[in-house]
Amino acid sequence: MTRNIVIIGSGFAGMMAALGASRLRHEKGVSPDELAITVVSPTPDLVIRPRLYERSPEQMVAPLSELFVATDINYHQGNVELIDSSASTVTVVTTDGGSAVLPYDRLILAAGSNGFTPPIPGLAEFGFASTQLEEAVTLDYHLHGLAQKTASAARNTVVVGGAGFTGLEFATEIPGRLREILGEDTDIRVILVDRSEHVAPAMGPEPRPFIEERLRALGVETRLNVGISSLDENGVTLGNGERIETSTVIWSGGMRASPLTAQLAAECDKLGRVIVEPDLRVPGRSQIFATGDTAKARSDKAGNYAAMSCQRARRLGAFAGHNAAADLLGEPTLPYDQPVYVTCLDLGPDSAVFTRGWDAKVEISGPQAKELKKEINTVWIYPPAADRAAAYENVLAARTVDF
Repeated sequence: MTRNIVIIGSGFAGMMAALGASRLRHEKGVSPDELAITVVSPTPDLVIRPRLYERSPEQMVAPLSELFVATDINYHQGNVELIDSSASTVTVVTTDGGSAVLPYDRLILAAGSNGFTPPIPGLAEFGFASTQLEEAVTLDYHLHGLAQKTASAARNTVVVGGAGFTGLEFATEIPGRLREILGEDTDIRVILVDRSEHVAPAMGPEPRPFIEERLRALGVETRLNVGISSLDENGVTLGNGERIETSTVIWSGGMRASPLTAQLAAECDKLGRVIVEPDLRVPGRSQIFATGDTAKARSDKAGNYAAMSCQRARRLGAFAGHNAAADLLGEPTLPYDQPVYVTCLDLGPDSAVFTRGWDAKVEISGPQAKELKKEINTVWIYPPAADRAAAYENVLAARTVDF
């Protein structure tokens, strides 16, 4: 009888989970007929979410079909709408309204996360986001459409809500992107708004002076210690009463885990992530593992937890896939660990800052860090070649090699 591992999601964690399970299956000489691995997602693609702030977001997609074929991974198209843990099944709904029920022996929840949209009046109607591919494409279409509008301060002004990692990458990318659309001599105004006292509050004090200097060099204004209180079709109003006329508001105010986590009846953190056991199993659900942005996982002995990021999702996925397969094959599961923590923050056309450690010690900045960021964005985070040996080497490295 075939045993089934079902993986919900084909993002960084879902892809690596599938490869991790496939690698162990192959290593133990188990055939795909004995242990089937199935990925469920809307398309057989990896959306390169860390690059959605860049130009041409529609190109930030990497196909996975050939990789899945090379590693004997099945693909089922659709969205999982129901997880029935008592029956060990998931219900998958397709775009045409059809549905299918898939049984599982082990389930890996790698459904990722969505942008958090607070109930700010007008935000849903007039704001833009870029946490999903469709959102990024819509924003890009809007930006190009500004060239058809009459020149005005509102047309030439972009407000970015949120001065965290994503907000900073948008704010430093937008001036050059808009000048390409509206003309190099256009007076572009970009304003970064955040309730925090400082930009990049989660990164700590060491990289802050460099980030602030880059914002000044690019002409990016900041409004700190204040939030956006409302939006309308002509602009935004801040909590202190300041009015900013703008045609473009980009919201980057944080992420929340897939709502599928709520179906597991497990304890979740304030971001909606399941608080998992060391091997990424869902407490009280021995057949289910959560990984990537759906899991709150302790990453080191110091008590740090994995952040919602591509860097973490890849390794989390590799562990989850290995452990789900190991559990079915009578092998010991492995506790997830990732003590090394690095960030590489893009800061415009010719600069970035690379930090190491939870206290964000700056190691590289400026053009050298920008070259590293380009390599990360265009090489390191992309899927491995559609070759069994290369894929298995990639997933093993993700699980065992620190940055």
